[in-house]
Amino acid sequence: MDPRPLDLDLDSFPPATRADWLALVDGVLKGGAYDKRMVTRTADGIRLDALPERRRDAAPIAGRPAGAPWKVIARIDHDDAASANAQMLADLNGGADGISLVFASAPSAAGFGLPLRHEDVVAALDGLLPEMATLRVEAGAYQGRDIALALARLYEKADPAALDLRFGLDPIGDFAALGAAPIEWEALAARLGQTVTALHGRGLTAPMVRADGRLHHAAGATDAQELAAVLATATAYLRALEAAGLPLDAAARLIEVTLVADVDQFGTQAKPRALRLLWQAVLEACGLAPSPVTIHMETAWRALTRHDAQVNLLRGTIAAFAAGVGGADSITVLPFTQALGLPDADARRLARNTQIILMEESNVHRVADPGAGAGAIEERTETLAAAAWELFRAIEREGGMVEALTSGAWQRRVAAARQARAQEVATRRLPITGTSEFPLLHENVPAVLAPSRLRPAAAPAEGALLCEPLVGARLSEPFERLRASAAAARPSVFLAGLGTPADIAARAGFARAAFEAGGIAAAGNDGFTDQPALVEAFRASGARLACLCGSDATYAERAVETAQALKEAGAVAVYLAGKPGEDEAAQRAAGVDAYLAAGLDLVAFLDDAQARLGLGRRREP
Repeated sequence: MDPRPLDLDLDSFPPATRADWLALVDGVLKGGAYDKRMVTRTADGIRLDALPERRRDAAPIAGRPAGAPWKVIARIDHDDAASANAQMLADLNGGADGISLVFASAPSAAGFGLPLRHEDVVAALDGLLPEMATLRVEAGAYQGRDIALALARLYEKADPAALDLRFGLDPIGDFAALGAAPIEWEALAARLGQTVTALHGRGLTAPMVRADGRLHHAAGATDAQELAAVLATATAYLRALEAAGLPLDAAARLIEVTLVADVDQFGTQAKPRALRLLWQAVLEACGLAPSPVTIHMETAWRALTRHDAQVNLLRGTIAAFAAGVGGADSITVLPFTQALGLPDADARRLARNTQIILMEESNVHRVADPGAGAGAIEERTETLAAAAWELFRAIEREGGMVEALTSGAWQRRVAAARQARAQEVATRRLPITGTSEFPLLHENVPAVLAPSRLRPAAAPAEGALLCEPLVGARLSEPFERLRASAAAARPSVFLAGLGTPADIAARAGFARAAFEAGGIAAAGNDGFTDQPALVEAFRASGARLACLCGSDATYAERAVETAQALKEAGAVAVYLAGKPGEDEAAQRAAGVDAYLAAGLDLVAFLDDAQARLGLGRRREP
């Protein structure tokens, strides 16, 4: 073999056009409709083509400078000040660039968080060098103003221009989370303007006001809805700061946006890019020159699972990568055990190192806006921004974000999106690895410092301004409820294999995964060609449920007699893995209670199965 390197002239290769690609696709589709196989739609109804044109003239969207790393922000949420301080020091010494100090009153606290006491704040921040680290505050419950003023006093001897103190003042977010405000919006806006003006007058220049999309996302919002809510909230704050006497350009620089990084890589990468386009449009409408807005992103709470929690490490990695290449200025990766309780040092280290590896080993931060020009990213960005802009305009026509909340119009939009997504989860069109797909009934549960203690929904709040609060939920909760209700009883289902291993393999595997997603163990077998042996194996299994598994041919031959025999042997319910066929009437008459097939509402199916065993609850049809 000639060891000399090949002398390749790249110009000698003919350019590949979209028509060339489509010709290749047509060969694979073999007459299938392109729109049905190669085009998808997002939850916002956005049409996505699998082969969009490359945008050769597209320019990078201004955000984080080329080569500049994003800031790694660690979440500090321990409810003991000394332990919170130890967490902070470990994170900063371990490579984090800053912290998010989560108070117990914050919507993101999840049952933990630092108490709202001055002495606890001072103790938790002991040893922090404010000029060397970013400090983000997550307060909630209208406590942000008091905490901001206290922190300003605590660090009054430091150079204010060198401090990156992000106070997170977000009265609209507090209102949406609590469902009540102590005073009318006009008074809240005036108080916000006064606070920011006072802090800005002390020389503090970091963003102080936060438009936060996490609450909307956790409550079920689509990407476009999250962006629209953030934009409408930020616009309301811009008006409030201008009314307080701040120049608009200065006011714009004092607003930070927080977005959610989810497991949809392209969607997450497009989200900060779309927000920058939207913010540019707002600034231009105000007569201001375009300037980048500070964007912090946090991995999605609603994507976390309690079961097979190690999969959350993969979810966090995808989300952090997409947020980083999408141009986020700072990122928080939630520890993979966050849904189980208070994460320990190992989970926190993995959350921190996920980002450090992406930058220091993979160098994904080196290029400014690497998605620029890529057809899929540009198309997703533009269509997402357009959808969010229309929603933003609708909110403005309704009177702004506060009015949209008080009227309930916003909650209805989010609820519709949440219900549609819940149906996709239940039918596994939106599968959750380790929960609704490939569940592990005998998993090793990782350790936490304290188990989850999420509080039940509070009683309706009182105040001068009221709305229905936005309540967050994780996508996996319906299946986790099923697993919890089955945990003590440890129910099982007998997979009645009809025929040889080749006859039963596909449907037995499908049935096992479906039942175990609801905590119902399914022991495998090689199938039965002898009917008495099958019935005896069912009796010996101790199971009270049975599921026929086989081919269509074996169903035609044996399903009726086997279902009848299993019912006579004591099965409280008999299922058939597959769709109903022409023998459905005879099968049901013989004892088949339901069919287990792709696309059915698995949560409802498992609810019914557990109810037949005296567990859980039967869902209303």
